[in-house]
Amino acid sequence: MRHLFIVMGLAAVLLAGCHGAGNKQAAKRSFIDYANVETPDFDADSAYAFVASQVACGFRTPGSEGQARCADYLVSQMNRWCDTVVVQNFTTTLWNGTEVKGKNIIATINAKEGSPEGKRVLLGAHWDSRAWADHDADEANRRKPFDGANDGASGVGVLMELARAVASQRLTIPIDIIFFDVEDQGTPDWADSYDEESWCKGSQYWSATPHVPFYTATYGVLLDMVGTEQPRYTKEQISREYAGGIMNKLWAAASTMGYASMFLNNETAPILDDHYYVNRIAGIPMVDIVQNSPGCSFFKHWHTTGDNMSHVDKNSLKAVGIVLLKTLYGDYGELRD
Repeated sequence: MRHLFIVMGLAAVLLAGCHGAGNKQAAKRSFIDYANVETPDFDADSAYAFVASQVACGFRTPGSEGQARCADYLVSQMNRWCDTVVVQNFTTTLWNGTEVKGKNIIATINAKEGSPEGKRVLLGAHWDSRAWADHDADEANRRKPFDGANDGASGVGVLMELARAVASQRLTIPIDIIFFDVEDQGTPDWADSYDEESWCKGSQYWSATPHVPFYTATYGVLLDMVGTEQPRYTKEQISREYAGGIMNKLWAAASTMGYASMFLNNETAPILDDHYYVNRIAGIPMVDIVQNSPGCSFFKHWHTTGDNMSHVDKNSLKAVGIVLLKTLYGDYGELRD
């Protein structure tokens, strides 16, 4: 996850059709009582274990043994529940000119039998961990890697548990789950210059060259840093402008489920995250559910060695998982005439 940034002239006008459709759909579905929508169970202990297993692989930095181990682990696990799992290998260049290899992992759960064709939903998170704890209070740690338990592994853990749940009770649309690589290797604070495009390399690559030619989705949801002990998700600007209707739907589900203190109606500044490139390049309206703590960068242990399992809260993982399930099953849980 990277710094806040200012986006000048977002292509809101170009996406007006998408926004209008999203807002109309949200209005049409506003009667849904999410609290009573039937969904498969979301197991918080299971989600937490998936986070811990990623961290146990070691640092998930480009070219490391931890990256290779975790990629194998993710592919193996997703193959348990998904109909297809694709590994999209790519080569990219970091902020300092170093060439690295990444792996985007894309898994699909097909719709239930008899479902009409046409719609699908994209869910995403990044699975790499940052190579430099450049915000650590101890200067000696600022060139060292760290666990990335919250910044990376938490979102992936939620989506792994969601995949297990959805596979047990399929939706009427296919679900694609993508784990982006080389997201968090952007320019460190101690570098001499800054390159904004050095972040989100995996989503930049996938958005320009998707695993399926001409791929599109009805909408997308990105998870980032969703395991904090005091979750606080705001209505970030890029999400509002590209996918406002979908964001309102998610936040309405959260409020109905008693999570309004986590999913706040506060409108906040844009964030450079994977959803930016999915929106801008792939043209898929995507919402970012991302931690936004007041008075600090995202959360207390952001880009420090303190981002470890001791600061991952399974109840936070569960809240996000339930909101996603209630939203998906509210719209796509039953076959409709």
